[in-house]
Amino acid sequence: MRSDAAGTADDPRATLLRSGLLALALPAAEDTVPRLLAYLDLLHKWNRAYNLSAVRDPQQMVHQHLLDCLAALAPAERHLCGAEVRVLDVGSGAGLPGVVWALMRPHWQVSCVDAVGKKAGFIRQAAAELGIRNLSALHARVESLPPVAADLVVSRAFASLADFCALTRAHLGPTGFWLAMKGRVPAEEIAALPADVDMFHVEPLAVPGLDAQRCLVWMRPRRSADVDALNLG
Repeated sequence: MRSDAAGTADDPRATLLRSGLLALALPAAEDTVPRLLAYLDLLHKWNRAYNLSAVRDPQQMVHQHLLDCLAALAPAERHLCGAEVRVLDVGSGAGLPGVVWALMRPHWQVSCVDAVGKKAGFIRQAAAELGIRNLSALHARVESLPPVAADLVVSRAFASLADFCALTRAHLGPTGFWLAMKGRVPAEEIAALPADVDMFHVEPLAVPGLDAQRCLVWMRPRRSADVDALNLG
């Protein structure tokens, strides 16, 4: 499917995506739907050589990639404020949710980090071809990066909650927090969180057209006084 046809009236994916955006109450600029679908076209093209995603059906890619990430956008936005927002997407893979969020929110600065070079290379190519100026790709292990002072550190199927927090703690800004995109509520992972991590909310998600459980796990560093009180208790 050619990128120059993305989002046109004869592209059935455009109808699915617009319907999903409406269900999620997410307004989008006029060119956003074609650009999101052009991103899927590029992913489909790269998939032939690099196997970036196990999802190959074009319509399923709309549900499992785009709408799955878009369902988490409004909840994330409720916790973010200010003219300049920095988001770090850890273990980004093919750029999910980082590329999708960067396209939807051009005032956010989104960095995608992945330890696999071909995945970081794909995100760089997507940023260049689609003109996503607020998107950058980092080929590195996240724990080896200099601190980025992110307002939000997000992951989608990256690691256990405890490992996610441990590996990325240095990248949180002074008021930053973690967001883990999960399927079922990960009760065992939540129970295994260390005392210095505050899991303050588990939010169920409904993804349009996707019959699967989804939730968001919200976390932030616990204040030292609270940790001391827990240890004394």
